[in-house]
Amino acid sequence: MLAGGVSIAHGAADGTDGAPAPDSGGHAAHDAGKAGGTGKASGDGKAAGTGEAPLVGGASRSGGLWMRADGVFSPPGSFVPSDALTYDTGLVPAAARIEITQYADRTSHRVTTRLRGLVPNRGYGMHVHTSPCGADPVSAGPHYQHRTSATADPVNEVWLDFRTDGNGAGEAEARHDWGFREGGARSVIVHDAQGGAGKRVACFTVPFAP
Repeated sequence: MLAGGVSIAHGAADGTDGAPAPDSGGHAAHDAGKAGGTGKASGDGKAAGTGEAPLVGGASRSGGLWMRADGVFSPPGSFVPSDALTYDTGLVPAAARIEITQYADRTSHRVTTRLRGLVPNRGYGMHVHTSPCGADPVSAGPHYQHRTSATADPVNEVWLDFRTDGNGAGEAEARHDWGFREGGARSVIVHDAQGGAGKRVACFTVPFAP
């Protein structure tokens, strides 16, 4: 993949069209959102239509969906435009990689992340945000919240905090019994510290499905 690029895959949650099996996303080193529990997701996947835009969701006979997006970080204004932006190349180097996978069915809603090429043996924070990335880190807006203006915690938000290994790779997973509102979740922000806040050091625009 070219530096700064992004690719998107989609499909049904029953494993067709190259989709992962329902339990194949268990790579998480830190289950940041498990406190949210599991249960019926708030909305089944809807089949995407045809057209020139890339499809980002698919429905199975069981009503589930999955989405996967991956990108390569580059600074804002780079020669090769990217949906993955780094604002601090010391913590998220250009050419570091990110993958986001979303899976939802009638029993759970799961978001996972895998990153490569970061600073080894370091903790990072990550949350789902409400707006796409921009040259200004604040463009991504606030954390996505299931109940708006409520608590800022892994139960009401999607937290994907992780710690890298000796090779600079990190993984995380968050599970909830609710799904996203349509158009409400648009990106993930990487922070320089774990927890509910921290400096915004990178951003990835993600086509999350409701």
